[in-house]
Amino acid sequence: MTPASMHSDQDKKGDALKTQRFQMLEDIAKELSGEVIFPTYFDAVMRLRKVLQDPAQSISGIAAAVAIEPLISAKLLHLANSVAFNPQGREVVDLKSAIARLGVNAVRTAALSIVMTQLLRAKGMAAFSEITHALWEHSIRTAAAARIIAKTASRLNSDEAMLAGLIHDLGAFYMLYRATQYEELRERPDSVKYLIIQWHESIGASLLNAIGIPEEIVDATIDHDRIRPTPDPIRNLQEVIYVANMLADGHFEWLMQDQQKSPEELTVLNEKYGHLIPEIDALAKEMHASFS
Repeated sequence: MTPASMHSDQDKKGDALKTQRFQMLEDIAKELSGEVIFPTYFDAVMRLRKVLQDPAQSISGIAAAVAIEPLISAKLLHLANSVAFNPQGREVVDLKSAIARLGVNAVRTAALSIVMTQLLRAKGMAAFSEITHALWEHSIRTAAAARIIAKTASRLNSDEAMLAGLIHDLGAFYMLYRATQYEELRERPDSVKYLIIQWHESIGASLLNAIGIPEEIVDATIDHDRIRPTPDPIRNLQEVIYVANMLADGHFEWLMQDQQKSPEELTVLNEKYGHLIPEIDALAKEMHASFS
């Protein structure tokens, strides 16, 4: 047995690790069944939640709420003037115009992207830096892919698809953040990935519901990494997210399980939708500039 495999076995089977993994899941379950306690920088999203959920809210009202958060305001202006949202090159310089151009889902996307980038920088997250940065890269690419797929391969709302793509793995980010609070897990970061594989979707769905994400988007994130036949044509948001997830190096979760060979279904998917990858790469680059 190699040192690496011994380390992996210890990560999976060590009694102390088992205890802390169970404790973390138990603590998360309690938290998600009551009032979710977010890191402080979730406050911006929580404050915006009611405003963004109100269908009667005016653009002026949304702009007033967003203006309280300078970082979100700056990100929205940057995004509104990006090529993806401003192909004619008409620059906007005020929040009201930016929000009118982007739409409510893009406001949610910008707010949540800030939360996710702040999670990467949270105290204790350095121990999980490899996983968190891979997750962030994957999330950005999935969001870009979802927007492109919705525009070109379906008649679905591309802004809603982009938001769903960005947050489809939010449960994994949240689990990593919670793992920083347990010493044994910080010292054995490889151990945490086994929990993520098994639990990030169900925890993510509960978390997204807790922060007021629309049910249709939450449902679209479920089973996103379950390998299945390639949808053709793409009929709903869940299928958009599945294809986007897989095009955006979507076997990320598959590789986390130490499976080196991609399933045959992914070959079929790439043959059908792989021509979109250059456009996805270009949009992902723009999104990095807007959200980072």
